[in-house]
Amino acid sequence: MQVFKIFLLSLFAFALSDCTQPSPPQSGESGLYDTDNFKNYWYAGKAEVNAYNLEQSRYGETQKGKAMLIFVTEAFSKSKQVKLDNPNIASEDKVTVMKLNYSKNFVTGIYPYSMMLSSFTPVSRNEFPNTLKVSMTSQEWCGHVFTQMNLRNYNYDVSSYSYFEQEGDTQFSLNKVLLEDELLNLIRIDPDHIPNGEITIIPGLFFTRLNHEALRPTLVTISKEIGAAETIYSIQYPERILTIRADLKFPHQILGWQEEHTEGGKKMFTKATLDKTLYTDYWNKNKKEHSPLRDSLGLSPTNY
Repeated sequence: MQVFKIFLLSLFAFALSDCTQPSPPQSGESGLYDTDNFKNYWYAGKAEVNAYNLEQSRYGETQKGKAMLIFVTEAFSKSKQVKLDNPNIASEDKVTVMKLNYSKNFVTGIYPYSMMLSSFTPVSRNEFPNTLKVSMTSQEWCGHVFTQMNLRNYNYDVSSYSYFEQEGDTQFSLNKVLLEDELLNLIRIDPDHIPNGEITIIPGLFFTRLNHEALRPTLVTISKEIGAAETIYSIQYPERILTIRADLKFPHQILGWQEEHTEGGKKMFTKATLDKTLYTDYWNKNKKEHSPLRDSLGLSPTNY
């Protein structure tokens, strides 16, 4: 009978796992992530859901679409590198991460693109200075691709799958360095953790996939410009520049970003501008009655 009770309690804990928030990291650390402002905002059982108007370069043209940045903290398994079903019994395997789900949707001619990237960055920067996992998937009518990077000791183990012959299915490792795909999380966790000057970085998975470029560490120059209301971060690659605009005030909301590069000898750019924001427990808003919330994000009933 006692075993049956434990089983029922386990099932109940699992059912609640979608909506429970992780505990804040222990105090005694230094950084924005250890302040009351940070804890009150990011451990309130809600996520920040941001909708952006997107201008996406593809096939030598600029397409209009939508981008979403969804930030939320959650309890993460250090060993399995997945969201924990029952954080209360995870003990030393548990780490609190800032999870970013970043999606882009746009149409090229007759067919659509649907892209999504997830980045899992520990909140306790002093204890865990590197993002643990990044995954990316892209679907369009020609096929789909998937790439995942997992931090294992001093390397990122990469598994990549593609319908293109020249890319195919590959597994390889890259040295542990800064990731372009963790920059947005770092701005939200603590902008002071964005480095300045020359640094080696692994380029973003969206850009490398869309441009069929090899994923390898690259030397870039990172700089920032602090204005009256926003901070502009610039990441200068040899043949590309990425700029990110963030609110100067906490919680340092991402106001937009832009990429500039050359494609077929023609200068191209991708730009996203913040449109609408919701601060909500979106995982509990999954009924038909909640569909009007999409209007408040400027989204259509069925797309994006």
